[in-house]
Amino acid sequence: MGAAHSASEEVRELVGKTGFSSDQIEQLHRRFKQLSGDQPTIRKENFNNVPDLELNPIRSKIVRAFFDNRNLRKGSSGLADEINFEDFLTIMSYFRPIDTTMDEEQVQLCRKEKLRFLFHMYDSDSDGRITLEEYRNVVEELLSGNPHIEKESARSIADGAMMEAASVCVGQMDLPGGLGWGPGQPAPSLPVRVGIQRDWLPAGSSRSLTRCTRASPSTTS
Repeated sequence: MGAAHSASEEVRELVGKTGFSSDQIEQLHRRFKQLSGDQPTIRKENFNNVPDLELNPIRSKIVRAFFDNRNLRKGSSGLADEINFEDFLTIMSYFRPIDTTMDEEQVQLCRKEKLRFLFHMYDSDSDGRITLEEYRNVVEELLSGNPHIEKESARSIADGAMMEAASVCVGQMDLPGGLGWGPGQPAPSLPVRVGIQRDWLPAGSSRSLTRCTRASPSTTS
């Protein structure tokens, strides 16, 4: 009886922390156990068992995002060697759609969290800034998965995306506390669409990270 009460209390805490329902948490727990091989933690190599990720041009960045201490809210830099189920839920919660019952303040907070998650994928050295070279590298990686785009064409498109970013900010993009880009400045395009297969997410969740910034059509096909 005590164990059952403790388990239900733990689920309620996870509901409050992640926004998932108890049924969704149960579905994600089954997915976690499948990935981990019924172990209490997941390591990077466990993601080798996800066939759909093999075809994703930014596979390494997606996997890395699961172990980034910034996304796990455990520090400002560094990567975890392994993650437990609560950590897994924390990362998956970034992919939840914005709840229609949220008030404006909650919606803005949710959008900031999603944008921060995307920012961390670009900011590969965890210095709180995206250099134009980091930006260009991500665009090239995204385009490398398109068999219809030759390497030189991909580089040319990436250079164009880098120039667009440079027209908004000089040399680098910062992520200040307010997530602003400076008075009167529009946020530069962040052409990353992080795909999560339908079987990863419980019913009622979105298939991909909500895009909170404008995206360049040539880089998000």
